[in-house]
Amino acid sequence: MPNLGPTELIIILVIVVAIFGAGKLADLGGALGRGVGDFRKAVKESNRDDKDEKSESEPAAKKRSAPEPEAEAVEPQSKELAGANTTEA
Repeated sequence: MPNLGPTELIIILVIVVAIFGAGKLADLGGALGRGVGDFRKAVKESNRDDKDEKSESEPAAKKRSAPEPEAEAVEPQSKELAGANTTEA
């Protein structure tokens, strides 16, 4: 694929100005600049929101975790089973 040199770029620019006109190109350039600026602003806000969510979710996750249940003593259902678990010497 051939490289575009300065001469080719100038020719393309002259053709574009002839087609659209200088006033329309200025409006188009301004709109393009505003669009790029808005995009950058949205990306920065998104990154900031992601960082805020991560910092808020870490302590919240620790608070939300249920406490571990304490072990309760279980009584055997019958006396026969109670003696079966113990070993007598």
